[in-house]
Amino acid sequence: MATKAATPATVRVPVESRASRGLWRDALVRLRRNRPALVGLACIAIFVFVAFFAPWLAQYDPNKGGLGKTFEPPSAAHWAGLDKLGRDELTRVMYGARISLVVGVVSVTVGLTIGGLVGAIAGGVGGRIDTILMRITDVFLAIPGILLAIGIVAWLGQGLVQIMIAVAVANAPIFARILRGSLLSLREAEFVTAARSVGASRTRLLLRHMLPNALTALIVAATLALATAIIDVAGLGFLGLGPPDPRTAEWGTMLTDSTEALRRAPWLIFAPGIAIVISAIGFNLLGDGLRESLDPRLKR
Repeated sequence: MATKAATPATVRVPVESRASRGLWRDALVRLRRNRPALVGLACIAIFVFVAFFAPWLAQYDPNKGGLGKTFEPPSAAHWAGLDKLGRDELTRVMYGARISLVVGVVSVTVGLTIGGLVGAIAGGVGGRIDTILMRITDVFLAIPGILLAIGIVAWLGQGLVQIMIAVAVANAPIFARILRGSLLSLREAEFVTAARSVGASRTRLLLRHMLPNALTALIVAATLALATAIIDVAGLGFLGLGPPDPRTAEWGTMLTDSTEALRRAPWLIFAPGIAIVISAIGFNLLGDGLRESLDPRLKR
């Protein structure tokens, strides 16, 4: 009789854990079947690989000039040509990927943290706090993101840290709105009502039940924001608000230099331009694939 307590029925996996594993596993399976998302993932993988291994992939120093004639067209020795100082353009594009990756990831992470905190408080607490936070968010959303970033960089001064802050502040209101809307849609969900009926506190409802189910939209938004962040960083550099050191290999600054010699050396615009396009398309395709994979309404 003493062995009756050790029956297999007493060992059970929590229903919430099984459902969570099933949701993410099912999303991963659908993501693997999404060909555009896989193409985007391949573009991102190339972008990250080049950024990490630029010192080993590049044959030249990104800041060393005098490699040959200035504005030399593409050749076997210099696939993307030489710029106005005789620097290898392809090498500078590789090193520029490191700046775009670091600035993009850090700025989106900071913006996601700030916006997620604001959205969680607004959507979880509600009432007057929600009203105040959302009116402040509306003020920031009324300003186009690139104009807001330009104003912040012009106020703080040039530098990579200032660019990160500017892009983060421009993206934070978007994340706040998305998370707040997701939380509001979950307030009357059946599992939230059930947890509330058994006496779960407001904090437990928010952290344990609502936030985990609202993060999928935020993950998709963050992936798409990485594409926007890379374009914003390049745009700030193109407008002359990039790194203070003009020798820094940054894609937007390289585009500015190439447009100054567009008639004399039009090939210089292609390497940084193609790099920006490939990285932005990669994050956009992956973001769209994540949206389709994580949306339960698309489950087949």
